[in-house]
Formats: sequence, structure tokens, C-alpha cells
Amino acid sequence: MRKEKVTLPRLMEMKKSGEKITMLTAYDCLLAQILDEAGIDILLVGDSMGNVILGYENTIPVTMRDIIHHTKAVSRGVKNALVVSDMPFMSYFSTEEALKNSGRLIRAGAQAVKLEGGLAFEDKIRTLTESGIPVMGHIGLMPQHIYQMGGYKVQGKTPEETKRIMDDAKAVESAGAFSIILEGMPSNLAKNITEELKIPTIGCGAGVHCGGQVLVTHDLLGFYDFAPRFVKRYANLREIILKASRKYKVEVEEGIFPTDQYSYD
Repeated sequence: MRKEKVTLPRLMEMKKSGEKITMLTAYDCLLAQILDEAGIDILLVGDSMGNVILGYENTIPVTMRDIIHHTKAVSRGVKNALVVSDMPFMSYFSTEEALKNSGRLIRAGAQAVKLEGGLAFEDKIRTLTESGIPVMGHIGLMPQHIYQMGGYKVQGKTPEETKRIMDDAKAVESAGAFSIILEGMPSNLAKNITEELKIPTIGCGAGVHCGGQVLVTHDLLGFYDFAPRFVKRYANLREIILKASRKYKVEVEEGIFPTDQYSYD
């Protein structure tokens, strides 16, 4: 597995050579250590923690305090992966807020920040990158915009949407972003964007043609009975944890655990 440090120049090398980029979410130190040891290139401290860690229905309630707290934990467990932290909802409403809050995430241990939005956020992305803060873009289906989009719906199905998303992608690149997430869009559109841009694209429900892929780790590991169509489960930890917990309960109730083997006597 990879032992070299993942940097922005390294990601550009991967784009040029056609090497696929791997990206997963992480919210705590131990999981970050394991994913880093596995050789995952980018660890995202995502606002998806709202769904999988904090019990919210969506990402909207996640705060800067939440992201900072988990960024500190993740960064302590990483040696080689690039740590990227999400800018939560309304944390980059103004350019001044974007600068202040992205700086807080960098100080907390992130090496880059991710924000949702294209053409409308071009000036903010440019300001951050010119200030020395690496930015990953995010266009297509944007979870922080679900109320505006009417839910988690695939984007780019009409010619108008296709043009808007392509314009967003070009704006994000022009503003200086080092990579861009393409979420919830037809694979042909993601392919066209990937071929058009010089920076790496990372797909999330956007097909096989992107320069890399990202998944929520809890989906990949099978913590849920339900998974989105684009998610492949590589384990079923929900069943494993249920089985182990039930066995523990029975053994404690029946006096099987603990035994002298687990005593300090």
C-alpha cells in the first residue's frame, strides 16, 4: 500500500497519468488511522457526519464547531493521506466568513477545505486560493442545497442543467480549486467535465469516468440496511456488531463473562 505523502502536486500527477484517486470520509482518529494505513489518498471530514454520526436528517444542522472538533481528531490519526474538511452550511456566506472559517479548519489540522457551489462561488474560491488555502469544489447534487433542489435528485438531466453544471465546473477550476467533486449526475456529463478540466474530478454517484471516487465510509462498511444505488458495500459491519453485542449480552446475563481469565487477581 502507498506510504508516500499525498500532496496537491501528487494529485495533479495522478490526473495526468490516469491514476485513480481514492477518497473516503473519516470523523475520528482510529478510523482515520485505519483508512490511512489502507492507502486511501484523501480523507474527507465531511458534513455527512450530520447523517452518520450526529443523527440529523441531513447535513444542514452541522456547525463549524462540529467540523473543527472532528478535523482535530482525524488529523491526529493521519500520516500520509490528504485531510480535507467540509465548509458547513452558511459558513462561507460572505468572503470574510469564508476566509475566517476556512482558516479555522486549516489551524485544526485540515490541509484543504471543500465547499459546495460553482459559478456563484467563484469569487470566494479565488479569494481562498489566493490566500493560500487549498479548495476542493463540489458541484452537481449538493446536499447543502437540497431544499432548493427539492431533495436528493440527480442533476444534469436536461440541456439547461447540463450547461449550468459545466459552467460551474469551469468556474471552480478557473478560481483555482485543486480538484472537484461531481455528485449525482449522469456519467456522460461527468465524463465530459473530466475531459474538459485540467484538475482532477472525483465522482460520487457520477459514474466510472471521473478521476477518482469518494464514498461515505459508513455506507461502504455496511452500517445501514439501506444504501444509495451508487454505493457498493464492501462489508456488513451492522450485522457483525449486532451479533457480537447480542453474544456479549447473553454471556453477561448467564455469567459466562467475565471469567478468571479476564480478572486481575
